[in-house]
Amino acid sequence: MIRAPGGGSLGCKRPSTNAFDRAYGSRWVRLGESRVPRWVKIARVRLRREAAILKGKALSSLRRALASFNSHDDDGRAADVLLKLQHSFEMLLKAGLVQRRVAVFDAQLDQSIGFEKCVNLSREHLAVTEGEAGTLRAIDALRDEAQHWFNEVSEGLLYAHTRAAVTLFDDLLQRCFGDRLVNYLPHRVLPISAEAPRDIQLLIDEEYHQVAALLRPGLRRRPEARARIRTLLAMEAHAADNVRVSRRDVDRVESGIRSGLPLQQVFPRLGEVATDIAGEGINVAVRFVRSASEPAAPVRFIGPDDPTEAAAVREVDLQRKYHWAPSELARRLGLDTGRLKALRWKLDVENDPDCTHTFVFGSQSIKRFSDNAFTRIRDALPHADVDSVRREYLAHSRRIDQG
Repeated sequence: MIRAPGGGSLGCKRPSTNAFDRAYGSRWVRLGESRVPRWVKIARVRLRREAAILKGKALSSLRRALASFNSHDDDGRAADVLLKLQHSFEMLLKAGLVQRRVAVFDAQLDQSIGFEKCVNLSREHLAVTEGEAGTLRAIDALRDEAQHWFNEVSEGLLYAHTRAAVTLFDDLLQRCFGDRLVNYLPHRVLPISAEAPRDIQLLIDEEYHQVAALLRPGLRRRPEARARIRTLLAMEAHAADNVRVSRRDVDRVESGIRSGLPLQQVFPRLGEVATDIAGEGINVAVRFVRSASEPAAPVRFIGPDDPTEAAAVREVDLQRKYHWAPSELARRLGLDTGRLKALRWKLDVENDPDCTHTFVFGSQSIKRFSDNAFTRIRDALPHADVDSVRREYLAHSRRIDQG
């Protein structure tokens, strides 16, 4: 039970004691669509020491990112924002994992895990959704391009991702620590733009046409066009795991745009990305989600050396994506392999290329599963009668064997 200063139980309602009002006041503040009373700060989770340090570093980097976004100096602004946003989320995810006593050091390397592994563990332990994971991956991919080569991020795309980052940071802060961002940041330091947030598909379409314009003969603007292509390729992380932008990827996209191919054919996965925008003005909340209105165009997976046209989506390292062996997946889910196999059949995991892949090494065929398979089965377990599914699967297998 939470106690107010000077005694008295809070229960579920805000107390009206004079002691409490003197300590915390009666003001309500807003962040996005949430109305948060000042007195909620007393209900924060008691932090482990390392988690508290990591959380502090996350907040420091977020403050720096927002200060850079609102800066009057445009020189290096986008790169600075992306670098600090990525660092703030890595620290916040590690703080949440440490708080839940999840190992964040690689047992073999004896070093702290990287951002990608943080996201995967957070999907398992911090209830990070697929849309939230996509936002995290996209920020990381955009940062990767800005740090290791160069890209060009338009103001609209930068604002959309920064505003979505603030919304997600607040969601994670509340989910992991019972805390709110409003306790640390006044409204005046939130990302401010002269334009209202726009639908992500409109921004993507504008970028695509801008690239096509830069590639027109005689303009000599090819480097700028390829920098924008890198940004669009990085944004595929909203809809796919393990996105890595290679020079061959950029070459294929450039070839496709020069050939006059439409956006949906060159970037089929970007059609899956949508934004959920709530609120207005300084209180706007932006979340990236999977589009439900239009199914994405069919996707073909190709290797990094495939010389085919740009309309294919890259898959550089399938072994990184499909890293779960059946026995490891069963152990993590607390099942035996027989019951896991029945659930894979019932949930149609076996027929979903986003969930499973069969590797062929000579005469051997080895089936592996992705984090999508893990998430699908984990989410279904609380509502599934596993023994009943097992019996149903065995009966189905017997009917097939009998012809």
